[in-house]
Amino acid sequence: MADTQVLGRSVERSEEILTPQALAFVADLNRRFRPIRDRLLAQRAQRRAEIGRTGSLDFPSETASLRSAAWKVAPAPADLVDRRVEITGPTERKMTINALNSGARVWLADLEDANTPHWENVISGQVNLADAVRRKISYKAPGGKEYRLRGDRVPLPAIVVRPRGWHLDEPNLLVDGHPAVGALVDFGLYFFHNAHELLRRDSGPYFYLPKMENHYEARLWNQVFAHAQESLGVAHGTIRATVLIETITAAFEMEEILYELREHASGLNAGRWDYLFSVIKNFRDAGEKFVLPDRASVGMTAPFMSAYAELLVATCHRRGAHAIGGMAAFIPNRRDSEVTSQALAKVHEDKQREAALGYDGSWVAHPDLVQVCRAVFDPVLGDEPNQLAKRPRLRADAARLLDVASTPGRVTEAGVRTNLSVGVRYVASWLRGTGAAAIDNLMEDAATAEISRSQLWQWLRYSVRLSDGRRVTPELIHSLLSEQRAAMRAELGDKAYVSERFAEAEELFARLVLDSEFADFLTVPAQALIR
Repeated sequence: MADTQVLGRSVERSEEILTPQALAFVADLNRRFRPIRDRLLAQRAQRRAEIGRTGSLDFPSETASLRSAAWKVAPAPADLVDRRVEITGPTERKMTINALNSGARVWLADLEDANTPHWENVISGQVNLADAVRRKISYKAPGGKEYRLRGDRVPLPAIVVRPRGWHLDEPNLLVDGHPAVGALVDFGLYFFHNAHELLRRDSGPYFYLPKMENHYEARLWNQVFAHAQESLGVAHGTIRATVLIETITAAFEMEEILYELREHASGLNAGRWDYLFSVIKNFRDAGEKFVLPDRASVGMTAPFMSAYAELLVATCHRRGAHAIGGMAAFIPNRRDSEVTSQALAKVHEDKQREAALGYDGSWVAHPDLVQVCRAVFDPVLGDEPNQLAKRPRLRADAARLLDVASTPGRVTEAGVRTNLSVGVRYVASWLRGTGAAAIDNLMEDAATAEISRSQLWQWLRYSVRLSDGRRVTPELIHSLLSEQRAAMRAELGDKAYVSERFAEAEELFARLVLDSEFADFLTVPAQALIR
């Protein structure tokens, strides 16, 4: 196929995924939809500049009639009616099996923030998904331990795949001489190889859609879905999509996003860490009233976050869509029962808040948290599979959504240190090919690295005063990075510090924090360092 070139190195069983027919399907998607994607990305920059000038956002006046009209999204398919616990994680083979055996109702198979776009991950993830769909996946660890799925008689979670966001390209696959759109590669390969098999097994091709900023981007996904279904002879409306509301601009267009996807929509999710990152990114030029305190102190009870969480439930249930809560990222520490006990209590409290608001389910990042989440949602749901009948009445309030200034908390040296530590350690893990990294008893992914570096950039931009009276300056960042580097070199040794890519990670992270210009996504320059 002279117009389609695979540049990535050979990956085991790649011939099963990169068939001529599958590549032709992906190439067709790129030819049809990449030009629209490119225009929408350019419009993002224009809108962000406008937000910076005005320091404000509002609900679109041109779609007011849509918001006041009576309409609903398509009814959920049978295996997405009950979503009380969803486990998230990358498509690495062992973690795929553990997720499917976890007892969750849904597995978010993550080709995005919990993954890295190393070509081996892109292709092996598709191999593992194909095996998981067909229930023939197994794994033997180097130490000899074997991992297999539970018996066929035990229901396994519905698989919901999260492709990459619109902004990322796939340099290892060229279509007509240009890198393919990463989202279309991930979606296209999975849909091509698995749509008919999923339907044969009384399920379907389900997706989580990340990083969207407006309803025009949702419209593009709907066009992709319609064309893909027609191309493969799949009935229109078979695909179901849950949209992550993880940008501040999307929060003002929840109804419009559901409307654009209405024959394919099944819900919205509260993506809290990327949401904070988006607030900083969009309002970075709008003054100190949008400066956030330490990440650890910005919970879902902060006024602007609770407004977002409440509006999501009210919007979803008004339109017949599921509202899915945010991530519980804690990893149980079996060597420290006190740390585990305190963290589980916080997870329980967080899930109780979501259930009380009317959420239909929530996310966890570790199999041990599945039962913690179920223990909260089971009593609330009772005999019902969800809370769609619960219709909170809430007036959309732009002022509440933008009330960042009322967030309690301070900026502290500990917060600066944590962001530097998490950022550098995560980027090093990412460069090594691991997108879901266990750091300080939390499962960190690209979203937490983004909030870490964007907070540091914002604090520097406004020379924020720490709780001890000092200001955040480039000199302070360099000093703390130097201390961190010395400690890590002492712990790992100079050779491991370099071979495990901490030196490159520190250089990239520091550059993104200290640059006067704000990079839209950390993963774009990081992708250039993949080898």
